[in-house]
Amino acid sequence: MRTAVAGTFGPLHDGHRALFRAALERGDEGVIVGLSSDAFASESRQPDPRPIPSYEERERRVKAVLNAIDEWNRSVEIRKFTDEYGFASRDPSLDALVVSPETDEEVGEINRQRTDQGLNPLEPIVVPYEYAEDGKPISSTRIVRGEIDEHGHLLEGD
Repeated sequence: MRTAVAGTFGPLHDGHRALFRAALERGDEGVIVGLSSDAFASESRQPDPRPIPSYEERERRVKAVLNAIDEWNRSVEIRKFTDEYGFASRDPSLDALVVSPETDEEVGEINRQRTDQGLNPLEPIVVPYEYAEDGKPISSTRIVRGEIDEHGHLLEGD
């Protein structure tokens, strides 16, 4: 199976690691990691923008995490995407898309686009949220706000 996972991935956290692990575990024919362009990462955060590391920095960190957790020695490709559905709606070589519960509904639209083009639909692989110590999902936004660290540990306020 050829799997894909996509996102901004900045800052990285344990929820992202769970997505990567699921993609790697299932991706015996290869894994594609979609990484949003700087422009799309910024645009998709409106009207509530937050600081996002540069594409180059996010790519470097994603590669490091993938190398650290890839116990299957998978073939991994990182692709830049610049729109909401990226390459997932157009790449005939993909079999599955790894998503969080937050983005699960988008697989339906991607599959509608794929079938309109005569492509096979993608199998959604929904990975549960990773939770912080306070029982709320870990997110990059919460990390940027200084609420938690990348592992969900609560940070002391001012």
